Amino acid sequence: MVIGAGFGGLALAIRLQSAGVQTTVVEARDRPGGRAYVWECEGFTFDAGPTVVTDPDCLKELWALTGREMAEDVELVPVAPFYRLTWPDGTVFDYSNDDAQLTAEITKLNPADVAGYRRFLDYSAGVYREGYVKLGAVPFLDFGSMLKAAPALAHYQAWRSVYSVVSSFVQNEKLREALSFHTLLVGGNPMTTSAIYALIHKLERDGGVWFALGGTNRLIAAMERQFERIGGTLRLGDPVTQIETADGRVTGVRTASGWRMDADAVASNADIVHSYRDLLAGSARGQREGRRLEKKRFSPSLFLVHFGVRGTFPELPHHMILFGPRYRGLLDEIYRGDALPDDFSLYLHHPSATDPGMAPAGHSTFYALAPVGHLGRLKIDWDVEGPRLADRILDEVARRIGVPDLKDRIVTRFHYAPPDFARDLNAHLGSAFSLEPVLTQSAWFRTHNRDDVIPNLYFVGAGTHPGAGIPGVVGSAKATAGLMLEALCSPPACGRG
Repeated sequence: MVIGAGFGGLALAIRLQSAGVQTTVVEARDRPGGRAYVWECEGFTFDAGPTVVTDPDCLKELWALTGREMAEDVELVPVAPFYRLTWPDGTVFDYSNDDAQLTAEITKLNPADVAGYRRFLDYSAGVYREGYVKLGAVPFLDFGSMLKAAPALAHYQAWRSVYSVVSSFVQNEKLREALSFHTLLVGGNPMTTSAIYALIHKLERDGGVWFALGGTNRLIAAMERQFERIGGTLRLGDPVTQIETADGRVTGVRTASGWRMDADAVASNADIVHSYRDLLAGSARGQREGRRLEKKRFSPSLFLVHFGVRGTFPELPHHMILFGPRYRGLLDEIYRGDALPDDFSLYLHHPSATDPGMAPAGHSTFYALAPVGHLGRLKIDWDVEGPRLADRILDEVARRIGVPDLKDRIVTRFHYAPPDFARDLNAHLGSAFSLEPVLTQSAWFRTHNRDDVIPNLYFVGAGTHPGAGIPGVVGSAKATAGLMLEALCSPPACGRG
């Protein structure tokens, strides 16, 4: 049994079902995807969450388990440049894995930093090898496993932040921002997130950045198709309300409709605080662990403005980062402040640049995303402040992309705020990425892939090892599947998952 049909839940379910474990996935919402939900409105397709696909090989594995090809169900196309980064003074930096082009972009900022970038790339390759290839799908169930990884972590100065390490290689401040902002894609503050996350640069260099034609939701639909094709069962629109236990073990789940199912093991892709505090409320373990997790540091939330507009904009790339006038100061306010900053940095997603089918003919689909404090810090009335912030963001986008009549072109728009993350996803504090990925909340210090007390209770997704982002949650599924299959499968038959 798997609770939640996000990327992590579906990836785990495919692995279990492929191994012969009869698996049911129970999803609260009316369609799978979790944070990768989708809205279709007036001919526009709006992906709710992750839009940057890296390391496609980790996804292709899910089809290869049964001798199939992912391309049968969904088409991934490369995105170039990966991102266009812009600053308020008009500086533009196209970020890609084309070495000659990237070298030229770095030279425009500071020729002296080309050699430093080469050294940073070597560093990123090292932490990618140690942190992702070797450890990304390995469960950390005891402190001994952490000690084994300690020498490599120490060698790469994992206690330092990504920004600190980047700054030791390059001098130009804009280049420092360009090489450190990636941690924001997994909920981490570049100023505090472990330097191990510099591996993201090497991950993108080697694997590229991709987009699923039709949107990220088509990738989710493809995973659903693969799961059901091999005999899995998906139950939608029925939230799990209780993980039942007896004699120190999970026995099954109960849902809002009153439906219940026995299970030999349960894996939760739901929010980790919700899983323990709410779904295991009748268990001493759930109450105790829920209270402990509530004291942890959680990643910020997000504010997204989705909008469909008249006109096409071939000059605008698929992904843009619109840096604001501040970097460190703004990050401090987002992660530690208690008020909505006056400025913001934005991620602008323009999927119709790659796939015109994401919008009606002659139109374009966008979303603009701003990191904002979670509900534990930012105690404002989002019903009042949300529309105001959306207007401010649209005004800034219009100015930065040179389309002054952008708001007049809008056919449809809506926004998604921290309370929506809390309501729709049961996300603790409305966090968009679960636990903040600082060193003391990573690997063994993160929620374990298997519970320490209830032996047939497992976790998958952003809150467990290795963390958020599509490669992270798919890696967590691989780690968790290994543990579950070891426990459930003994020749000649497997159990119920």
